[in-house]
Amino acid sequence: MHRVLITGANGFTGAYVREELADAGYEVIGTSVGAPQAGERMLDITSLPDCRRLIGELKPDFIVHLAAISFVAHDDPLEMYNVNVIGTTNLLQACVDVGHEPRKILVASSANIYGNAEGVIDEETAPAPVNHYAASKLAMEHLVRTWFDRLPLVVTRPFNYTGRGQSERFLVPKIVSHFVRRRPFIELGNLDVARDFSDVRMVSRAYRALLESSVTGETLNVCSGNPRTLTDIVDIVREASGHDLEVRVNPAFVRQNEVKLLVGSADRLSRLVPDMPSIGLEDTIDWMVTHA
Repeated sequence: MHRVLITGANGFTGAYVREELADAGYEVIGTSVGAPQAGERMLDITSLPDCRRLIGELKPDFIVHLAAISFVAHDDPLEMYNVNVIGTTNLLQACVDVGHEPRKILVASSANIYGNAEGVIDEETAPAPVNHYAASKLAMEHLVRTWFDRLPLVVTRPFNYTGRGQSERFLVPKIVSHFVRRRPFIELGNLDVARDFSDVRMVSRAYRALLESSVTGETLNVCSGNPRTLTDIVDIVREASGHDLEVRVNPAFVRQNEVKLLVGSADRLSRLVPDMPSIGLEDTIDWMVTHA
């Protein structure tokens, strides 16, 4: 049985990655900043000695690094850089310091590093971060690459993804919630913008496939490659819920000079990890509505 250490295992993504790997027979150990629960260990990734202690003790076969401050509007930029950049490098430095080389380390970055790039975005698109979250992830990527010759690393850049249990601060859960609760109206921004949405279960399967593959030293988009507008999403949720409501465009939610089309290219992921099962947005939303 292979041991996997997942940082950020209690987050939205972490819960699904943990389930995906546990169902596949891995011994999964999550990390917690506070009091650890069953199957978890306490870890402060901003502390290099703490990282050394846990890596040296567990010697995991695989590491999936998901822990991050991911709320774009987080009010402490210094903390964001400390967790997202220094915390990540601490994990890698700890592996080298204690002399342990896992079979694979997967580090989750974000498609936010591309900023407001328009059109179909592949991994060669020049990064252009527009907020501290995106800038911290890009800085993290640059530093992770300095370990490519010492550790078997893969960096992922997930685009938008959703699923059951995601916070209603995010767009699709917000829309689903309004329909499921039979609200009379919902306020949204520009209905014509098109974005790339995936299912969190697909993202989890992609992460497992990358761990089990021979791929190292790569940075990969994780996305559907299929743009959908807000109007598309509202129509899908309307059909799945059997409820109708009024859609109001709130000018406060409309961004000036907003990019109309932002979609990822999944060509590199598909080439390196073929036969990945896809999940259509209709199936994702039906799952979310049914289990709301």
